[in-house]
Amino acid sequence: MPTPIATADYMKLSVSERIQLVEDIWDSIAADAPNTVELSQAQKAELHRRVAAHRADPSTAVPWEQVRSKLFPKP
Repeated sequence: MPTPIATADYMKLSVSERIQLVEDIWDSIAADAPNTVELSQAQKAELHRRVAAHRADPSTAVPWEQVRSKLFPKP
């Protein structure tokens, strides 16, 4: 197993390089997740409930642009 990167090492990277590092790590987790991460029965039930609620009334979905503007308001 590779040695984890020390905080001092990754803090030397530029912001764009750190973002790329996070994306690479996330992609590796997503690739392994189906084989290593188990959802609890409660989590599965909640996901099914949310999908069913959306299918019953898709108009309740919020467009990404609206979510983004609330999360990241422009000054």
